Formats: sequence, C-alpha cells, structure tokens
Amino acid sequence: MDGQRWATFDCYGTLIDWNAGIRGQFERLFGVQEAPRLLERYHELEPEIESEFEPFHTYREVLTLALERLAQDESVQIPEGEADALAKSLPGWSAFPDAPPALAELRDRGWMLALLSNTDRDLIEASQRQLGVPVDLAIVAEDVGSYKPAPGHWERFFEATTADRETHVHIAASLFHDIAPARELGLRTVWINRLEEQPEPEPDRELTDLANLPETLEELVPA
Repeated sequence: MDGQRWATFDCYGTLIDWNAGIRGQFERLFGVQEAPRLLERYHELEPEIESEFEPFHTYREVLTLALERLAQDESVQIPEGEADALAKSLPGWSAFPDAPPALAELRDRGWMLALLSNTDRDLIEASQRQLGVPVDLAIVAEDVGSYKPAPGHWERFFEATTADRETHVHIAASLFHDIAPARELGLRTVWINRLEEQPEPEPDRELTDLANLPETLEELVPA
C-alpha cells in the first residue's frame, strides 16, 4: 500500500452525530430541559472513565458506566432497565448529512479511508452502515485495548498499512482525543469544528463541516 494517500477519520462527532444521539437519549430519559446541562457534563465524564480503568473496558461498558455516574453526580434517576440506553441506541445514531458525500468523493479521487474510533467492533460496523460508504480499514478501541488520545489506534494503523506519514491526513472533531495526539505524531490534521470552539492546538486546516474536505485534502497532499 506504499504511495497511497490515506485519510483517517474519527467517527463519532466527525462523521456520526454523536451529540445528537446522546442528547436524544437524555431528552427521552430525563426530559428536554435537563438534556443540555447533562450533555455538557457527560463530555467531561466519558474521557475520565476511558482513561481510568484497568483492565480495559469496552465502549459499551464505558457508555453504561458514564450514564450511571452522570445520574449519580447530577442527582437524576435512570428509569428501570435503561442503564444501557446509550449503548443500545448507538447503532441508530445518524451520519451528518455532509459525511457520506465527502467520503464518496474522496474514494472517487483515489484516497484510502480508515476509521480510528473509540468504540467496539460491532458498534463501528453499525455506524459504517449508517455512513453507507465503504472504508478500507476500521480500528477501534476494542482492537488495541486503549482509548484515544493514547497512540494505540495510530500505532495499529501504521502496522496494518505501512502508510507514509507524508501522504496521510487525520480528520476529526475532537481536539483532545484526535488533533492533539495526531500532531504529536507528526501528522497533518484537519479539524472539523462543528461546535464553534477555539483551536488548541492549531490544526493544519479548520473546517466547519465536511463539504470542502476533498478539496482541502488535495491541497495538503496533492496527487
């Protein structure tokens, strides 16, 4: 595979609407008024849980533990039998409308596509069906026994592909999980800033969605 141009993607928040999926469950479980506050707190809790467990916990377990801790911390009651609501709903979380056409165009332009995701194998396969565009490789936390920002996903990617870092770009919405560690590995990065955040660290490019991603990648790594 030497000489191929590779675009690696985070999945949730970048290609799949992670916030909408979780917020929808919070609205159903706790009410529309509570959902925004709970979602903000959830953003803090999930990475804490991902980083603290030995041995490794699957993402399905992380989702359930995070929901239980959120309910405890915020004094809200999870309805009976709903502790795994996030994990059960994830396969139905929708792709952002701009994601499938951007992925399809990149394939047409000859880019190799990979997903590097903090999730489980069965969950990423469900999300790939939501995207509807084939990818060449998917590496998940369950495969490597760690969660980004740890480097395990990228290490496995390079082992599997022998990709050239000069023709590889990583695309993601999370500065913490993806852009910062990818930059530390010397990779080009494109930050998809869907939430109007401030970039720290600075990516090579910043976009608000994926509509112009194919042209941006062509600028970064010309054919």
